[in-house]
Amino acid sequence: MPKKIPVRQCLGCREHKPKPELIRVVRSPEGEVSLDFRGKKPGRGAYVCPNPECLKKVRKSRALERAFSAPLPDEVWEQLEEQMKAGDTGG
Repeated sequence: MPKKIPVRQCLGCREHKPKPELIRVVRSPEGEVSLDFRGKKPGRGAYVCPNPECLKKVRKSRALERAFSAPLPDEVWEQLEEQMKAGDTGG
């Protein structure tokens, strides 16, 4: 029996995609928001497609802030943008 691939929803386009294709943003129990390329960090996770258009939608709608109930530091937005340009989801 083939192994089931977990599916997550992108906050930008709202499409369901396999988890390895998405970039995970995590808020740690201490409240720190960062990128999680391995998907192993503890905390609340939210997922975004590696697509600059999805990132624009997420930033405009403040979806990550709502998902984490906290403001997002500029460094996290910069890291996400760099990751999009590199085309590497870290998976």
